[in-house]
Amino acid sequence: MTRQQERVAGETPAVRESPATEQYERYVGGTPERERVIFERLARDLMRVQLRIQRRSGAPGIERAFHAKAILGVENARMAFRQDLPEDLRTGFAQPGAEYPVTVRLSNASGTRGPDFAPDLRGAALRVQVGPDQAHDLLMTNYPVSHARDAREFVAFARAMAGADSTPRRAIGAFVKLPLAVGWSAAARMRRNVTEGIRHQVRSLALETYWSRGAILWGPAGPVRYRLRPAAGAPAAPPASRSDPDYLSHELAARLARADVVFELCVQRYVDARSTPIENGATDWPEEDTPAIPVATLTIPRQDLDTADARAIALHIDQLAFDPWNTTDEFRPLGNLNRARKAAYEAGSAHRRGLRFITPPPGRNVVVGELLQRGFGALNRAVPWHKLPTWLGLLNIQAIRQVLRRDNLIDTETRDAPPAAHPVPPPIDEHLRTRRTYDGTYNDLSAPAMGALGSPFGRNLRPVYRPDLFDVPNPLVVSRELLHRDTFIPARSLNILAAAWIQFQVHDWVDHKRHPVGTKSVEVPLPPGMTWTNTPGGAPETVMRFAEDQGVRPPGSAGPPILSANAASHWWDGSEVYGGDESVAKSLREPGGGAALHLEDGHLAPGPDGIPITGFRENWWLGLSVMHTLFAREHNAVCEALRGEYPGMDEDTVYHVARLVVSALIAKIHTVEWTPAILATDLIDVGLKANWAGPPRNWLTHLGLWLTDEHALKGIPDTLPDHHEVPYSLTEDFVTVYRMHPLIPDDYRIADHASGRTLRTLGFDDVQGQATETVMRGVGLANSLYSFGIAHPGAITLRNFPRALQAFERDGEIIDLSVVDLVRTRRRGVPRYNDFRAGLHKPRLRRFEDLTSDPDALARLKDVYRTVDDIDTVVGLFAENPPERFGFSDTAFRIFILMASRRLQSDRFLTVDFRPEIYTPLGLDWIERNGMTSVILRHCPELAGHLPRTASAFAPWRPATPEGPEGPARA
Repeated sequence: MTRQQERVAGETPAVRESPATEQYERYVGGTPERERVIFERLARDLMRVQLRIQRRSGAPGIERAFHAKAILGVENARMAFRQDLPEDLRTGFAQPGAEYPVTVRLSNASGTRGPDFAPDLRGAALRVQVGPDQAHDLLMTNYPVSHARDAREFVAFARAMAGADSTPRRAIGAFVKLPLAVGWSAAARMRRNVTEGIRHQVRSLALETYWSRGAILWGPAGPVRYRLRPAAGAPAAPPASRSDPDYLSHELAARLARADVVFELCVQRYVDARSTPIENGATDWPEEDTPAIPVATLTIPRQDLDTADARAIALHIDQLAFDPWNTTDEFRPLGNLNRARKAAYEAGSAHRRGLRFITPPPGRNVVVGELLQRGFGALNRAVPWHKLPTWLGLLNIQAIRQVLRRDNLIDTETRDAPPAAHPVPPPIDEHLRTRRTYDGTYNDLSAPAMGALGSPFGRNLRPVYRPDLFDVPNPLVVSRELLHRDTFIPARSLNILAAAWIQFQVHDWVDHKRHPVGTKSVEVPLPPGMTWTNTPGGAPETVMRFAEDQGVRPPGSAGPPILSANAASHWWDGSEVYGGDESVAKSLREPGGGAALHLEDGHLAPGPDGIPITGFRENWWLGLSVMHTLFAREHNAVCEALRGEYPGMDEDTVYHVARLVVSALIAKIHTVEWTPAILATDLIDVGLKANWAGPPRNWLTHLGLWLTDEHALKGIPDTLPDHHEVPYSLTEDFVTVYRMHPLIPDDYRIADHASGRTLRTLGFDDVQGQATETVMRGVGLANSLYSFGIAHPGAITLRNFPRALQAFERDGEIIDLSVVDLVRTRRRGVPRYNDFRAGLHKPRLRRFEDLTSDPDALARLKDVYRTVDDIDTVVGLFAENPPERFGFSDTAFRIFILMASRRLQSDRFLTVDFRPEIYTPLGLDWIERNGMTSVILRHCPELAGHLPRTASAFAPWRPATPEGPEGPARA
């Protein structure tokens, strides 16, 4: 989120009333979505408070931000509604004579486990269990009003508290910050409320009255506030102890050893916005205006709390997450304080239970980072980052990445704004903690759907949706003038394995779901005099037609569906090998539930259409077959090693551990081998290896990172997950910069690795689709790898798009993929090139000459486009002169440096759960010791003499010396 967006989100203009409950509720910031953004920031603030509490107290783990110390935890209480319950209050579970089991937690309000005699508020949390799928959480405090009038004041209070100890007494010292945020009178009132609340001397929690402070809906009766008060005749308590730090627990234990503890649940009815306000939590509802009406009795039965069972129950209850939104729509919480509590409670609870994480930067990083961003911003006007010395360039990239994280992560997930009630979340299956799911759910255990199959693509730049410019300039004219290949332009620092690899990876990351062919199509008008055959054997037409994306329209939006759902999971989980759902994944395994992937003589088993059965089987060609075969074999090798090392491990566990190992190995290969091969500079090599294993051990680099980004002082696998305040997803802009089809050659020489003799010379059509596996099985994996290893891919530049993909048959349609790339990018709302680069903090083009000095490209650009602002993103990225030894442009690199580390940093299986308990010691050692070269040699050891000695397997290999005349040998 940009600073400008945060400012907009944080504004509090005149609030708007909710259409659903317009007489009760108003939203901070004017809209539910703006309010949600404010409350998400509040939640992160409270997580920071939890971290500070932990550091100050030395606690072994994260505690609750508030109500950390439990005084009582029992699950055998009962709530019985009165027989004389008023008629209008009889709704839902509230029925005359109805009785339900209740879990009770009584606590001190502080975020630290201090002594009971320390000044503090006290709290009560009840979970009324109506049935297996219905519960109602009621949360109360023993002071009738909140310190904060509304959520805006709550945010200000939380921020002021963030710099202080969390105990209320010491928190008063933080109030000096409040007047600047809320004004002197509000700050004084907040200080007074807290001071009065903690001044009260508590003898027994059984004798306290607890207020809800906020209101809830009570069905057709409308809003109520509720309170829990001691039943008449409750025995007195001895004076509060000044020496026993746990006297409240001891007093309750003694009391319950003798008799039941009984409370009355009462409600106060809503009268009007003046005397019983919904949105003002700092105002009491006066008894004279709305008397408390008893509705139910809560009984905590007599029991012995000093038993092993009682202690186990108390410990279990202490781990529960109480939330007022654990209820039904009939009883949903009202008011912005309650809406803020939803975000805060969910975040704090997830943080406490190790399901969500936060890594706030040290103050020096914020200050120095800001200075470096400004300094490098000025320096880069004269000297670009890639022309600086390595150590200075690394700091420059770090500064750029921080700016991009701040400004270029845009949340596209749909949320419940305003929030909705929900059932108590079920406990997380233990297997979900240790295994990747088939569809990408539960990678983030606090947000199970994040990044899962079907999640929308995010954005790095605000979408620009211009239907009037979809066909301007005509995409076919752009393609033929600027993209089509006349002469193959090789990328001499790479081999074709690099081209196969990136397609192999993209199929794991992104997949836009399309409408079935013939049901809903994009129609691109052809230039005058041109026709196109859209289907095999079809008649020539005056439009080019291909299947349209399945768009997603945000709830409540009347605009175009400019969001798209990802038909793959967004995580780096090897789904191209293992499949993106459970049925596919299980079908790929050996019959009978074996851990290994099913292979036939070392090759993938073909499907009925001749395409192998694997995790992702579209756009199939020899390069994909090589990669899929290689890593299916690698999976099986890991399975074999696991069985040998851990003979007691069952086959299902072997499979899931092997999947984790292979997926992480793939991520490592991409990070420290493929990317430094295509961006072949020392700076990138150092930076990406630091991403995985930590920075080089020199004092200058460590000092720079200590000053600018302390978290970069160790490799990402040694850190905690960090989404950088925006839910993780891959983005439409990321998809755009990875349009690297020029890497694909049009023809291939298949050679024998031992003799160097040509076996076959084939065109792309001869090695793709149904023809692929005949070639693969005919020449073998080793010869296929060798043939790709000694040949160059195409350079990612203008006029180098493969001819074979300019009339490409796919799923019953014939497409020009270069045109499809242009049209998809426009229709998905990705900004045109000049806006794209400006959005990534590069200077705008003022003239065509600012983009390229190549006279032919310059003439063609001027002929096709009216102005530099019209240049298509893909065209601009290909036309831009890249940094020296770079395989793609600096503008594309901006997306890369933002998203490359994000793909690792967001994934718990590549951060907090990258550990031997999950991967096994053997698994981590396998990842540590292996790379692309060792994977190739494990399955094709005969290639050892051809692989580069000092470079990655994606650099050109040593060709074999032909022995005698080659002569094409065709099957």
